[in-house]
Parts: sequence; structure tokens; C-alpha cells
Amino acid sequence: MWWLIAAVGLGIPLVVTAMPEFGMLAVGAVAAAVTDALGGGVVAQFLVFAIVSVALIAVVRPIANRHRAQRPELASGIDALRGRQAVVLERVDHHGGRVKLAGEVWSARTLDADQAYEVGQEVDVVDIDGATAVVM
Repeated sequence: MWWLIAAVGLGIPLVVTAMPEFGMLAVGAVAAAVTDALGGGVVAQFLVFAIVSVALIAVVRPIANRHRAQRPELASGIDALRGRQAVVLERVDHHGGRVKLAGEVWSARTLDADQAYEVGQEVDVVDIDGATAVVM
């Protein structure tokens, strides 16, 4: 019974502080309560609590930190347009032209001075320079 009270007591700081270590300690306390219910002695209960808690912290924490460091960035604005495809509306060369990009008409120019794209061709947006899409 005391282990379950300890588990609840460790769960409260988990919710309040959002520190997952408290949750891992609470799971260790639940494991110790199960050991008590199965007839394990006090020493076995404390050993199970320590082993489960330390194992969870040693295994789960590095995985959580790795996932936290790998958050995907949400691209917005012009950053979200880079890498998208556009359809040529007016001939696009190094001097200019028009494309339909993300449902909007944009002025465009080619990345390569020697390249030109005709109406209807699909192009890739490699950059946005001011209000001009740089395509290839």
C-alpha cells in the first residue's frame, strides 16, 4: 500500500513540473508494490524499485533527449515554398517570367542564365529572391 502512495506522490511532481524522471520513479514504485503483492520482502521491494527506476532513467531518458533534439522544423512563409513545384504561366528565362506557385502567381527567373522554360512546364523552386521565385 505504501508503494502505491509513493507512486501517486511521485506522479504529482511529474504533472506539475513535467519532469519525466518522476514518472519513471513512480513506475519503479508500482513495480515494488507488485513485488510486495507477490510476497517479496522489504529488501526485494527496495531492490526492484531501484533497479526499475534506474533502468528506466538510463534507457528512456537518452531516447527522449534524442527525439527532443530531432524536432522537425515547421517551414512557413517563403521557407515553405523552397523545394516546391510550380507551373510556368509565361515563358521564364533569366530575365523574368511568371509561374503559378502554391495557388498564387509569382514572378520568376531561372537559376541558370542559359536556361528557359515554356508555358505549361513544371519547374522546381530553389529559392525566393524578394518577390521572385528562382526556378530550375
